[in-house]
Amino acid sequence: MSLVAGSYERFIWGYKLKSRKHSHSHSLALTPLFSFPSHLSTIKAVAVAGSAAVSGGNDDTIKIYDLSSSAEIGSLHHSSSITSLSFFSPLLSPPSPATSSPPTLRVHSPSTMLTPLYTQDLKVHKKAVNSLTVHPSGKLALTVGHDDCLAMVNLVRGRRSFYCKLSKEASIVQFDETGEKFFMVVDDKISVHESEDAKLIVELDNRKRVLCAAPGAGGILFTGGEDRNITAWDTASGKVAYSIEDAHAARVKGIVVLSKNNGGSEEEDPYIVASASSDGVIRVWDVRMANKGKPTPLAEANTKSRLTCLAGSSVKSLKRPRLEMLNADESRGAAAVVS
Repeated sequence: MSLVAGSYERFIWGYKLKSRKHSHSHSLALTPLFSFPSHLSTIKAVAVAGSAAVSGGNDDTIKIYDLSSSAEIGSLHHSSSITSLSFFSPLLSPPSPATSSPPTLRVHSPSTMLTPLYTQDLKVHKKAVNSLTVHPSGKLALTVGHDDCLAMVNLVRGRRSFYCKLSKEASIVQFDETGEKFFMVVDDKISVHESEDAKLIVELDNRKRVLCAAPGAGGILFTGGEDRNITAWDTASGKVAYSIEDAHAARVKGIVVLSKNNGGSEEEDPYIVASASSDGVIRVWDVRMANKGKPTPLAEANTKSRLTCLAGSSVKSLKRPRLEMLNADESRGAAAVVS
């Protein structure tokens, strides 16, 4: 398992989550992989899939990393700040999606080292793009922007297929694990919608501003923000399933779901969630312990920097991926987006 974080100070931080199993306990340790100033200005977004990672910042650049060798292996240059990155990765060797501050969206092909798949940027929003999410099918993406609008992009044809005005500007949009639902964050409110027709299912009230969110299994949605908590919402009932109060001493800026119980033993497969705060602390939790009082982090690292974003991969092996070239069968249906 691996984690990557970005900071205001231009630094990118990489960690490997090592498991140490003893006779009566399950302990973890965050082992540093790398740390260096990879950008010329603030890093705004990071994404991880397997052993591949990308970061984007205010220097109009996307950097590409190989976590198996702890090295930067390339970069993509854009025309403005990168605000969001997202992988669509049905395979271990993935492509990468991203968003940026102009009202445009770009798609990249993994078969040519993340080179542009479309020759022109797609004009999706009238103002800067805030967030992007790619459907599990890889055929479409949703975006929200400063123009107070929600847009749908057809990634097969490379064009915007839907565009509507929202009541307020949304900061985050995200599909759930199945792709049947998506949610949007507007300040302290999270709205859950049907993907088929965007029908509102339920609205969640966090009371304080939500800064990050990540979908979990079984309709659970994890959020974090100015309340410094990690809250798990049951999106079916609209109620809080459980919460880790005061998970951090500062605002929670990133949440990653690293593993899930998929029919295995709970003792052997804890539900692991990682979080990062603006004071530079990264913590790893077994969230099943939330109902047994305030849990103790399974692992912790202090970067001593102002973290802005967090991403991770639940792939336990960091074997070197074939990033140089994929054949036609492997790359079919894969897409990377920059907006």
